[in-house]
Amino acid sequence: MIKTHMLRNVYYGEIAQRYGMETAMDKHSVEGNLYLSFEGLAGDEHADQMHHGGPDRALHQYPAEHYVYWQKKYGAAYVERVNAQVAGMGENLSSLGMTEDSVCLGDRYQWGEAVIEVSQPRSPCFKISKRWAIEEFSVDMQAISRCGWLYRVITPGMVSVDQPLELIARVDNAMTIKAVCEIYFGDPLNTEKLLQLQEQTTLAKTWLNNVAHRLENNQVEDWNFRLFGHA
Repeated sequence: MIKTHMLRNVYYGEIAQRYGMETAMDKHSVEGNLYLSFEGLAGDEHADQMHHGGPDRALHQYPAEHYVYWQKKYGAAYVERVNAQVAGMGENLSSLGMTEDSVCLGDRYQWGEAVIEVSQPRSPCFKISKRWAIEEFSVDMQAISRCGWLYRVITPGMVSVDQPLELIARVDNAMTIKAVCEIYFGDPLNTEKLLQLQEQTTLAKTWLNNVAHRLENNQVEDWNFRLFGHA
């Protein structure tokens, strides 16, 4: 079962005033060994601890190949505003060969001394749009499911960019990150599909709570603040 994926970069960031907001989205690459706790990488900070970080959001991984798509979509506006080799989505882990089509909820990886488990897709938010100065960036990202994904830490330990992610376990009813996004964001009140999503016991509790609320009330939670920064 073991599949091995080398990382391109590992990033962490400190809180700073950037892009008209307080954020730790600007991250820099880290060489050498680093401790990964249940809360995340040592030195990685979160300005908004209500919506970022925590046990189910300890790490964010984003596929490096998606940057080519965004460059083609946004053209010069994209290229002029950022160096695409930097962690432009606020990711901790940068990879090639792992995408939302191949990574599943509940996938467990050995990374150095640590074991990490995929807990949810990343929910695009308005801070991405502000960071890139492209108004609809978060909306576009959500619409095509190129969101990346988050991890919870099962076993803390020392990790480094030189150590691969080794897939060591996959749940029996594994659902890809893309499939989760297409239901949760793309077809959010489809009862049959929500019931399938509800069976994903490794899905983060906040997501499962929203699924239960939709099934009970036939109503989607308000996305305006997350996507646009206002009620």
